[in-house]
Amino acid sequence: MMIPAALRGVRGVVLDTDGVITDSARPHAEAWKRAFDAFLAEHPPARPEQRRPFDVRADYLRYVDGKSRLDGAASFLASRGLDLPARTVAAVAADKERIFTDRLREGGIDAYPGTVRLLHALREDAIPLAAASASRHARELLLHAGVLPLFDALVDGAEVARLGLVGKPDPALFVEAARRLGVTAADAAVVEDALAGVEAGRRGGFRVVIGVDRNATDGTRADLLRHGADIVVEDLGELLVEDGKS
Repeated sequence: MMIPAALRGVRGVVLDTDGVITDSARPHAEAWKRAFDAFLAEHPPARPEQRRPFDVRADYLRYVDGKSRLDGAASFLASRGLDLPARTVAAVAADKERIFTDRLREGGIDAYPGTVRLLHALREDAIPLAAASASRHARELLLHAGVLPLFDALVDGAEVARLGLVGKPDPALFVEAARRLGVTAADAAVVEDALAGVEAGRRGGFRVVIGVDRNATDGTRADLLRHGADIVVEDLGELLVEDGKS
């Protein structure tokens, strides 16, 4: 397979994990919903309209997706008017972690077929690949999905903590992943589905920022473009179709 036109000239590609490589954004969102809804039921906000349950699409995309657990928990709870001590926010994040870990043990979280096809096409053209994620589960997810060997580098949540990398929309995670591939951001591409992630790619000066819109709505596509995506696709296999490959 030929390299997709959108990625010609790049010397490395950095891909987010959840929602881009593996179908794990949905289980993450569902785990957040259980944790947040339980907390809101026990500690209802003062205003009635702020007591509504967590929305696995709108709230997840706006406040949580692409961020670290603590940042995501703090962002959503603040949106409901809750000014909470750090230990309380951490407790909600820990509850979400427990719920997601239990779900992960059940298995059944796969890599997207279109992404796998693109990864193989890029490897055939000797383009170095890195996976990046703020989640400590990234390595386990990639391993279970059978795609970990396709990557030359992985920067996961454990590495983020060890190196003290600032969370998205800061580009530090992606810049570190590119560095491990031996390329600069100006010569690399970022592939992301989160608004914070595409903004990080743009802030980092990456040559190409590709947004993945799994929700496939005009609004989510426009949001990805507005936050910094050069192009938006619903599935990464579309890049190969555009190049005449299937």
